[in-house]
Amino acid sequence: MRYFEDFKVGETIELGSRTINEEEIITFAQQFDPQPFHLDKEKARVSIFGTLVASGWHTGSIFMRLMVDSLLKDSAAQASPGIDQLRWVRPVKPGDTLSVRLKVLRTRLSGSRPNTGIVYSLCEMVNQHGELVMRMEFPTFYGLRPEEEAGAILTGA
Repeated sequence: MRYFEDFKVGETIELGSRTINEEEIITFAQQFDPQPFHLDKEKARVSIFGTLVASGWHTGSIFMRLMVDSLLKDSAAQASPGIDQLRWVRPVKPGDTLSVRLKVLRTRLSGSRPNTGIVYSLCEMVNQHGELVMRMEFPTFYGLRPEEEAGAILTGA
């Protein structure tokens, strides 16, 4: 279990990777972002992208899944109040393998929520060529280590 105290400024956490395919790009777009360059290869070919591309929201959803699987599910994460900055830097295409790393920018205790700290993070998602495709900065609330656990760590129990 990872608590607020376990995050160190400057630390980088690798969140894993995932390869995206044409079928999932189209399926996501049909439900959430039905623009032609996400849905139709022929229409995408004459778009500014020249090929089918994933929705930025799809890219963000892949990030979220990787973050949950690699970090949040085994942490004292409570919630996030939102995203401070989000940039889709480069289009994501079928066959791209997306990898995510999270860097801890700063931390602080919450002034209004007892037993809670805030971790401010920078997320960078790159494709298989190491090219940046998404950049995001955001805070996350994490619970502090329970006193009984903190005491056990100090005493070596």
